[in-house]
Formats: sequence, C-alpha cells, structure tokens
Amino acid sequence: MRTTIIKKTLRVPLSDGAAGDGGTTARQLDAALLKVGFKASRELLEHISSTADAVEYSHEIVRAVKELVGAQAQHNPYFKDFPHNVPDTIAFWLECIYELRTYGRVQHTYEEMLAAHDELIPSLKDRVTVLHLGGTLDEEISRLYLELAASAIPLGEDDRALLGELATQRLDLEPPVVPTRENRAILNAARLVAQRPLIEIDTVTDVLRLACEASGGDVTLREPTRFRSFRRPERRALLAALDGVAASKLGDVNQHREAWKRLGERLHPHEHPFEQAQDVFAVARKEKTARSFAGQVELAFADGDPDLALRILAKAPGLLLRQVDRLVRNGASGVAEAVRVAVPDVSGRVLVSVLEHLANREKPDAARVFANRGRKVWITDDTRAPLDAAAVAEIIQVIEAELVHRLPDFSELTVDPEVLDVVVPMSGTATEDGFGVLPRGSKLWLEGDVLRFFVHWRQKSKRTDYDLSAVLLDENFGFAGHVSWTMLQDEGVSYSGDVTDAADGATEFIDVHLDALNARYVVPQVNVYAGEGFDEVAESMFGFMTRDLDQLGKPFEPSTVRARSAMRGKGKVALPVMFEREGDTWYGTWLHLYLRGTVWGNRVEQNRDLVKLVASAALHRRYFTVRRLAELFARKGSTSDARSIHIGLTQGEAGGVTTVAELGNMLSD
Repeated sequence: MRTTIIKKTLRVPLSDGAAGDGGTTARQLDAALLKVGFKASRELLEHISSTADAVEYSHEIVRAVKELVGAQAQHNPYFKDFPHNVPDTIAFWLECIYELRTYGRVQHTYEEMLAAHDELIPSLKDRVTVLHLGGTLDEEISRLYLELAASAIPLGEDDRALLGELATQRLDLEPPVVPTRENRAILNAARLVAQRPLIEIDTVTDVLRLACEASGGDVTLREPTRFRSFRRPERRALLAALDGVAASKLGDVNQHREAWKRLGERLHPHEHPFEQAQDVFAVARKEKTARSFAGQVELAFADGDPDLALRILAKAPGLLLRQVDRLVRNGASGVAEAVRVAVPDVSGRVLVSVLEHLANREKPDAARVFANRGRKVWITDDTRAPLDAAAVAEIIQVIEAELVHRLPDFSELTVDPEVLDVVVPMSGTATEDGFGVLPRGSKLWLEGDVLRFFVHWRQKSKRTDYDLSAVLLDENFGFAGHVSWTMLQDEGVSYSGDVTDAADGATEFIDVHLDALNARYVVPQVNVYAGEGFDEVAESMFGFMTRDLDQLGKPFEPSTVRARSAMRGKGKVALPVMFEREGDTWYGTWLHLYLRGTVWGNRVEQNRDLVKLVASAALHRRYFTVRRLAELFARKGSTSDARSIHIGLTQGEAGGVTTVAELGNMLSD
C-alpha cells in the first residue's frame, strides 16, 4: 500500500521504524532518484536521515518510482545498437533467411545491449519530479480513500478497484459526501459484506450497481455481471433497499431488464415481505408495465411534438441538458429559458460536457468518432445539420454564466503555461492509469531533438506478439508513409525491431528525429498481432521520451520519460497519443482510443485509413481546456479577501497548487 500511495499521490508515507542515523542512505537515495528523473523534497530527505530503517525504506521508494515510469523492466530492443545501425528492411529479411535466424527473439543479452551504449549525458531539459513527505501510512490510506470516495467525476477502472480495496479497510470512516453513484455502490458493497447499513440509495439502479459490485462484476453496468449467491442477510438488505425506492422508480427497470431478471434468480424476492421490491422483478419479467421517463420523451419526439418533449424534460434537469442538441435540432421553442431554469440543479460535469458538445456543432465533421467508457472507437458519417447559431449562442451564454457563478472566489489567478491546453478532466474513463498521463484531447509541448516512443508488454499464459508502428501524415492528413516491422525505416524515423514473444517481457521503440522528418503528423499505434489482448496480458504500457542528439544513453532512460500510460482497452489496436509539428515545435495530443481490429494479424497497413480519420477528428475537436476555464475565471473577477489560485500539473514544494486533476471536482462542487 505504501508503494501504491507513492505512485498515486507522489507523497511518501512516514517510516514507522525507530529513530536512527540514515544520513548516508538519504544522500544515496537522492542520487538514485535523479537517475530515474525524481528528487526527494527537503522534508523527505530530513526524515530519511533520522530513520533507522532508511535502507529498506529507500529501496521501497525507488521501487515505486521505477514502476511509475516503467523502469522496473529490462527494456532490451531487438536491434542491439538501436537507434544506430538499423538495417534496410529488405537486407534484414534476406539476412534472416540466409542465416536461418530465429525471427522475433532477441539474439543478445540485456548486458550485451548495455555494453553497446555510452552513458546518458544529463541535460537541464531532463524531467525532474519531486516526491513529498506525507503523513503516517494509516493517515495516507485514509486520505487517499476519502479523496477517491469524494470524487465528483467518475473514476477510471484502476481507481475504482483501489477504492473497493480501501473501502474494506475503512468501514468506520464515512466520507462526508459521495457524489458519484458508482462510488456509492463500491462503498455499499463493502458495507453489505460486513453487514453494515447501506448509505445513499435513492434509485433502483443504485441497488443493481451494488449487486454487480458485490458480485465482482461491472459497477458501470456496461458489461453483463454473473451474480454470485448472496447470503440471506445480504438478500434481505438488498431487497429492503430496493423496496424503499421502487415505488417511484419502476420505469428505470426497463433499461437493464435482463440484469434484473438474473438478479431476481439470486435474491428470491418472494421469500421476503417486500412488495415494492417484488414489483421491480415483475416489471423486468414484463408481468407489469412501467413506462420510463425517457420513454415518455421518446414518444413525444416520435409524435413530432418537441415542445411536449421539452415540457416533460423540464422535470429532469440533467436529462434536459443532455437532450439540448435534439431539442434545438427539432425546433423546440424556449429551449434557452428552460436551460436557464434547469442549470442550477445540473452537475458541473454535465454542464461542461454540453458546453463542449455545442462548441463542436457549428458545422458537420468529416466523420463522427465515438469512444465508449471503455475507450473503444466506432466511426460514422456526420449527417447532422448544423444547429441554429443564435440558439446555440444563447444556450452557451446561459451555461457559462452558471459555471462562472460556481467558480470559487479568488484574489489572484495564475496558470502554468504548460497546462493551458490541457483538457479539464470530467471523467476518469477518458484517460489511462500511469505517469504524466493527461485526459483525451490534452496537448503538451515537447522539447528535444529526438522523440522516442515505446511499448512494453509481458504475456500471461500464451505467446503474445504486439507490434509498435507509426503512421506518418502530411498537413492535409494524407498518407505520407509508415514505420513498422514491415518497414524498418522512413525518412527521419526508425524502428528497433520486432519482438514476437514476451514471456519475460518485451519492448519495442520508434525514434523520430524532429529535424529530419517531412511529415506533419506522427500517429503511433500498438497492434495485437497474436496472443493476449491489452486487457489480458500481465502488463502492457506505452510511453514516450525526448532527448537531445548529444545525450547518448541507453534506448530506455527513465529520466527522459515524459509519460508512461497503461494500455487496458478491449480493442486490438491502441492509439495512445499522436504528435503534431507546428513550425519547429512538436506537440503531443492524448487520444486514449482503441480500434476494434481483427482477432489476429493486425498491421498498420490495414488500419491506416481509420487512423487518419481519428487523427483528423481529434485535432479538429474543440475541448474544454484550462485556457477556457481561465477565461471564465476572468469573467468572474477577483475578490480582495479571497485566496489566490495557482493551476499547475503537480503540487509544488510548498503545496498550494490546484492541480489539473482537481479542476473537475472544482467545477462539480
């Protein structure tokens, strides 16, 4: 848990060892951390210096940060000298045939590869991330638990799993507020097993989420859950909770009818005296009819009466905001006024989502690119007519005024320039777990002569072959070439070689020399060629580094890693990020997307046209960024007796920074 806290928060829990002299170890730790791009704060070094178990404690810290940037593995490329001496593609294949070489298996040891490279020459441009001293381990566990539970934006899969683990350890620590329904279900699952009273259940779907989580299933309800056998006290608790909310929410049952039917087989509702709960399962079996609220809206639209649909939606502010596009598109009257009445009761997450959506409705897109909560992509033509500009402008003005009203008072606002084009995070599902990872659509500026990205994976039970590739596009998103195992080099780009088995882990790299590349865009992709998918392997990650030409060093140097992202999507082709050239400057734009692909044999040549559409759509979309939020702060105006606000990526040495990760909660409060 100490390692988890360091990786999630960059705070190091206090050592629980006795007092002693750890001064020498503290100095050694600081040197070891710098090699992987980290630095201990003054308070942390002072704490280690006064600790008797400094050696073991320091080893744990180093292990955590190595895992954070992916340095715990031995990254051994197929071509020992990479990025030098990468052969011509045809010559390489002829050599493999002539020498009867076992293709896809590294022919040298990790130590032999190291001997072929000079030491990295440190640069002032190298990343340095500060680790801070936290509280006791028990205090940090509680702090992290409360932070996750109180998140106003949906958590990603890894954070949901962590919250569930912490909830079982902190049953007596009740968060003051749990705004997200998925989080409530996770907390209630722990309380159900421990036979504690359930909290904050006000819809029938809350009970279904709870049953899914308690069964080890999908609390988001995206995937079917195989419900376990519940103990009699658990069945009674679930049915009692359902009985308390069923009367007014029976219409919601239709959305998940099959799940309710399966759950009813496990709960045996007729064995308990809860008549309202029994009605839920009667609706699921179609023995009773209950029209949902959404169904009433659909009937109004089907009858060609958008004004009636608007009157119905006025009773559900959140649903009304989600249907704004449809209402305007169908000519409903008074939409802006209805929005004005509804917005005080709508979450900031929905308001920002609608604002971003309307900002992208001025004209049809070349293609509509959708990503579900699992980050899986599907693409369709954009056949929608543009919305009336005046109507959209009026609605945007109403929503922005509400967001300005919700912003906290401030005396002074400062924003780090590097975060201006970062998307304000309103959901943890639009990103991946990792280090330096930003929400989908976020742009970051890259400095250095060479951009190097990599994939690392380790198979679980069968031979697994991932292929790192890159599509090169011109300024009009036309195909300008590619690099992969079928094309080892292109102008300014080179590939480290194809590894086809990852029993002990495998790594592939691609180098991009910024001054030698003619393409405008570089879109990395990771293809599952054979074996286990991204959500099946023991581990899989994508990351990128930048360095200057004169720095030398190994193919993988932790201090040059700018970001390391997990890959856990369900598609067979991962598109983690894309890179764009603007003059002499390069930017990265996070995608976090997965294409379906084929069962096996995925190659860059097969999906390059889809990649072009995704890249174009991602770069042309207008996101709700920190820059846009700063404009809203400017409209609010400063207040002399309020606190100052500084927005940055991470907490500084003295704290006092509102991080980008916290902005979503700020807007939702």
